[in-house]
Amino acid sequence: MDSTDWAAVALVLFLALLAYMKVPGLLTRSLDDRAQRIRNELDEARKLREEAQQLLAEFQRKRKEAEQEAEEIVAAATREAESIVTDARQKTEEFVERRNAVAEQKIAQAERDAVNQVRSSAVDLAVAAAERILTDKVDAKMSAELFTKSMGDVKAGLN
Repeated sequence: MDSTDWAAVALVLFLALLAYMKVPGLLTRSLDDRAQRIRNELDEARKLREEAQQLLAEFQRKRKEAEQEAEEIVAAATREAESIVTDARQKTEEFVERRNAVAEQKIAQAERDAVNQVRSSAVDLAVAAAERILTDKVDAKMSAELFTKSMGDVKAGLN
């Protein structure tokens, strides 16, 4: 027996020892356990991925709802602003109309006052002129009677 034969015998004995100690079963079991762990990790990764997709879908739905709510708020604010502008415009126009009416009334009253004042001044001037003419031409007694009568007529005409 040469060394090659001894190496073959040693190999057979080594393989028999491995079989006796159930090393192939241990390796198979170890590989099976590792494969099972990998399957479990893959299942867990799938579950986590599904949960992440569900969360993503939920967040997208909430984002869409929030965007829709924001659009509704903006639309409501726009409508309210338009309403406020319309009300303000209407109130401003009413205010201007009232101010114009008050100004027109004041102008009309001022015109009436001016006309009355001019009439009053004209009457006063006429009375003064008549008094002067009468005093120059009529005696004192007669002028006093005429003046009193004229004043009464003028006052009656004003009322």
